[in-house]
Amino acid sequence: MTKSILTKKILYWYDNNKRSLPWRKKISQVKREYYTLVSEFMLQQTQVVTVVPYFNNFIKDIPNLSSLARINEERLLKYWEGLGYYSRVRNLKKTALILKKNFKGRLPSTIEELKLLPGIGEYTANAIMAIGFNKPFIPLDGNIERVIKRLLNLKLISEVSKENLISKKKILGTSVRASDYAQALMELGALICRPKNPLCSQCPLTKNCKSFKINDFEIIKERKKKIDKFYLLKVYKKNNQFLLVKNTKFNFLKNLKIFPMDEIPKHNNLEKDLNFKISNINMNIIVQFTKIKGLILNSSWIDGSKLDSYTLPTFTKKIFNYLEKNQ
Repeated sequence: MTKSILTKKILYWYDNNKRSLPWRKKISQVKREYYTLVSEFMLQQTQVVTVVPYFNNFIKDIPNLSSLARINEERLLKYWEGLGYYSRVRNLKKTALILKKNFKGRLPSTIEELKLLPGIGEYTANAIMAIGFNKPFIPLDGNIERVIKRLLNLKLISEVSKENLISKKKILGTSVRASDYAQALMELGALICRPKNPLCSQCPLTKNCKSFKINDFEIIKERKKKIDKFYLLKVYKKNNQFLLVKNTKFNFLKNLKIFPMDEIPKHNNLEKDLNFKISNINMNIIVQFTKIKGLILNSSWIDGSKLDSYTLPTFTKKIFNYLEKNQ
């Protein structure tokens, strides 16, 4: 099967099966750039089904780059609350300010300039070039990687490395409908070429798929090494007020409100109260109720009965839930 036939098959499938997503509406080029920018930042590390309501709410109240550049950070974080990876939204605002100052409020249309903007790496730059500007780029997200792995039945660790997958994506070809084609490939991976139980009976590529021919659909990934860490979390309480601190200590949840905590050495006899997984860190947390002594920098008291009035990460809210059940 030639690349052009493969491309046509994928686009035909997409035209008849694509989801109706808010950033796919027919809009002006200026809006397309903005919608692509916001949606791609939100879609980093987050699934489409989760992003849709956040995107709709965000766009309703922050409809363009100018309003994004102007908005107060506390208000902006509230729109992102629950999405996690808050550095994304801070970088999104930094990018908006740079675009207003240096690019007349428009996205640059070269991949080199895009990659200089905060929060825009190789993948996001490729996605913006393809989706926002209809240029022949293929952004290599997890869905497209999976399509390539199955088409070629890539199994060795060296075969599924990012570098090798970048070199192999040329098998997918290109299209004058570059924006649709990039989204079609993502959609095919998300809806049909699923991590488990792929829907091969609905796939337009079975005739050219090596995995289908040998009935082997297992996906091999490059895995980050899991790191076990232990933390002591201190709870200071007076009446129904809890003391939180602005996190300047840890790389996760940077500058957000968390309970005071310290990393401690692993202890075999230590019983953890809570466990969280952030990226490749397995966090084992011991909770300690204690009395406050002296001044704690960057701290504030939070009313535990009015959590919705504060901008808090899900991490902190889950600890409040734990405390409510275990006080």
